[in-house]
Amino acid sequence: MAKVTHWIDSFPDSFKFSNATIVCKGLAPYGAVSIGEIDTITDRIIARGDDPNAWLEEWCRMAEKLESEANAAVAAGHHLTAGHFYLRAGFYYYTGERFVPPGEEKRRHYMKSLHCCQEGIRRRYPQIEFCEVPYDGTTLPAYFLKAQGVSGPAPTVVVFDGMDNCKEMSILFCGLEFSRRGMNVLSIDGPGQGEALRARGIHSRYDYEVAGTAAYDFVTQRAEVDPQRVAVMGYSFGGYQAPRICAFDKRYAAGVAFGAMHWDIPQWLEQIYRDNRTNPKGSFSSTFQFQWVVGAKSEQEAMEMAKKFSLEGVAQRVTCPFLTLHGGEDRVVSIDSAHKVHAALGTPRKTLKVFSREEGAAEHVQVDDRQRGVDYIADWLAENM
Repeated sequence: MAKVTHWIDSFPDSFKFSNATIVCKGLAPYGAVSIGEIDTITDRIIARGDDPNAWLEEWCRMAEKLESEANAAVAAGHHLTAGHFYLRAGFYYYTGERFVPPGEEKRRHYMKSLHCCQEGIRRRYPQIEFCEVPYDGTTLPAYFLKAQGVSGPAPTVVVFDGMDNCKEMSILFCGLEFSRRGMNVLSIDGPGQGEALRARGIHSRYDYEVAGTAAYDFVTQRAEVDPQRVAVMGYSFGGYQAPRICAFDKRYAAGVAFGAMHWDIPQWLEQIYRDNRTNPKGSFSSTFQFQWVVGAKSEQEAMEMAKKFSLEGVAQRVTCPFLTLHGGEDRVVSIDSAHKVHAALGTPRKTLKVFSREEGAAEHVQVDDRQRGVDYIADWLAENM
């Protein structure tokens, strides 16, 4: 009999692979991936043992099959069916690209992912608008989704990604839900994220309020947006960005850290380097990831840059209502960081929600039950914005 694994840990001997897989699996409730297809992919990877090419090739093998099926569905005039195939292909390409070092090969696979995801979004969700947010002499790619059933200006949520994530994910896993609840949503690939990094070479920055201000200015030019009720949410690494934005742009009415980020980012980065040297399968991240995201030329430069990514003396300046969510069994960011962020926030109107294993949604950014986390955020925003 084949070995049975916990669905969260598809690769019991590799947290790096398991974590990347569950991020992909977390899109299943939104019809953007298939659990059965993912199980087929992971079985094939495991069967190839220590083959270093297995991860990329098997995810892309499934993606190419689905992209071909999508193209055939388009030719037959079955555009909604094609939309599903394109979305699944897009997210499999994206997952396969994850551990490819920066370079032309990574960019090539990413562009396939972006193409497929966008072809899927156009067919499945024509109400999602593709837009460009002016920023620092260029633009940042984003999606705007109007609030459902609202006439006149509505509250709005600006959503920034994590370090390994993209706007194509967030417009589905939270954008659709927020829209149903009467909120506009701007899902944006900020500096160092998704398309902004992979296709345009726009690196991250410690003073993320610059991107936050650009997003606020963009949405409040729209007639659908109530400028007095705009919130900002960041997930995963965005748990650093959201408090920073709220601290320096007081126009935001509320903030959400959908998963707190490490309080001491240099220490976290040092741990990634150490884990990859001694136990690479045990680390959730590649050594190149942070360095690439911030545009550093070496590990040493990345460590120096990491020192600027701090909420010390910054979180204390947050005055708007703020929500911090965290998984009680988060294996990417320890629960201690969530408590430190929450304690440091200057606002008296702050909430810390920690999900337990018994309750569900206890993993990083509630990926094991993301709908539970999104519902909690939506209800909190309705009460606090």
